[in-house]
Amino acid sequence: MALRGDILTTQEVSNLLGVEARQVRVLAETGSITRVARGIFDRTSVERYRAERGSGRTRTWAERTAWGAIAMLSGAAPKDLGDVQKYRLRATLREITDPTELAIRLRDRATVTTWSGHRSVIGRVREELVIPGRQRLGLVEDDTVVDGYIHADRLSDLVSRHRLSEDTTGSITLRYTTMDIDFITYLARLNRTLAAVDAATSLDPRERGVGEQVLISRLELFRENVGQ
Repeated sequence: MALRGDILTTQEVSNLLGVEARQVRVLAETGSITRVARGIFDRTSVERYRAERGSGRTRTWAERTAWGAIAMLSGAAPKDLGDVQKYRLRATLREITDPTELAIRLRDRATVTTWSGHRSVIGRVREELVIPGRQRLGLVEDDTVVDGYIHADRLSDLVSRHRLSEDTTGSITLRYTTMDIDFITYLARLNRTLAAVDAATSLDPRERGVGEQVLISRLELFRENVGQ
């Protein structure tokens, strides 16, 4: 049974997200936030939605463009982008100074889902994911949780084999995308940019702050290199 602190009413969600009650219902119907009963919503799902989407006024990039931006900030060549797209993306990145804006623009790089499962499967699930790694950011790894990327085509099979259940408070975060998973593996190993992008929308204030500081540094470095 959910505790009072774990749930929000329609009005509370409306106030938190700055949207009308009608939009709250739409968000629940589309699965953007989790409704636990009529007029009652899961707090974690609402807070995650707010962290990933901000005020809603910032335009997000399409999946391929978002990964292209991460590649550029990592010092790598973008994949599957034409010359005009790359030119426009560089120009936009040069203008961004706010890490929160950057994190929101990058949100559609993958769809974020959370799951629960028996603690014995945590290690096996981790082996099948691309995990940028919290330690790159000076954060302590937690063996009881896992957070990583997987290709969208493999999601259903992984969930089935490990008997995972979708759960907004679960300890398993699966970020599924249609981008080439080998390319994501390359970016994850290259430096700490991708880890910082993930951390920048964390619900933990310290982790979010660390991620934002790294993104500020990457943006500054990018402007310096492009300006040369």
